Amino acid sequence: MILLETNNRVVEESISVRIKNALAGNKPENTNIFISDYAGVLFHISNLEGQKNQLRVSIALKFYAELQQHGATELLNRVYGSYVTEPESGFNFSLLVDLEKIPDDWESLVKKIGQFKRNCFASVFEKYFDFQEKGEEGHKRAVINYREDETMYVEAKADRVTVVFSTVFRDSDDIVLGKVFMQELREGRRASQTSPQVLFTHKEPPLELQDTNARVGDEVGYITFVLFPRHTNRAARENTINLIHMFRDYLHYHIKCTKAYIHSCMRAKTTDFIKVLNRARPESKKSNEKKTIRT
Repeated sequence: MILLETNNRVVEESISVRIKNALAGNKPENTNIFISDYAGVLFHISNLEGQKNQLRVSIALKFYAELQQHGATELLNRVYGSYVTEPESGFNFSLLVDLEKIPDDWESLVKKIGQFKRNCFASVFEKYFDFQEKGEEGHKRAVINYREDETMYVEAKADRVTVVFSTVFRDSDDIVLGKVFMQELREGRRASQTSPQVLFTHKEPPLELQDTNARVGDEVGYITFVLFPRHTNRAARENTINLIHMFRDYLHYHIKCTKAYIHSCMRAKTTDFIKVLNRARPESKKSNEKKTIRT
């Protein structure tokens, strides 16, 4: 299976092109680029107040206020440091790169900016991983409405962190494929005992959410990850965050790919059947009747 990139490659390439242009001594260009990402996230790369040598990168998330309750702003300030600037109007957070003061390690800076959305998500996971590491229980469950009809729940216990994604399957076929996909994840744990426990429930929320207003319905599914200390410790947590914050997109991406593959196989098989039918078509019999020519 394909793992989706945690960074936004379009953001990285757009910034890299302008930095390379500046390093080459070329005249800076006017920049005004809008880039969409999963979960309705929007990036805007522009110049600060018309100054072409000032490159501003802004991000807008509809659920940023919920992430902010779990330290998103503090984490972004820690990660980006002196590159943080006043948020652009209509956006939640902004960074500013001076094309006249490009650092020697500018490539690592570009990689870091490409992880902008990932770092916004990271705050809630880091907070609850710390709770588990300290053995703290009883903290309020984190509820992140990352899409209009879909929600992520994070809860810490002394020995584990539970992450639950609710997702909506728009087509009945998606439910069938989703169940098969989740079954494969469960089977994968048999091959690797270090994998997190994965549970899937359809129509009804899992037991962890029975006391909430979690959505129910034929099109609703819940995926639960049980993360143990081996997944949440300091050495492993960065990779865990990279993988788990993209899971909803990862799931639906592979469902769509599976449907496209099935359709392509059906079209190929239909073409083969048509060829067989064409070969089996009987040839028209030629008439043996002799005709005479009258003059």
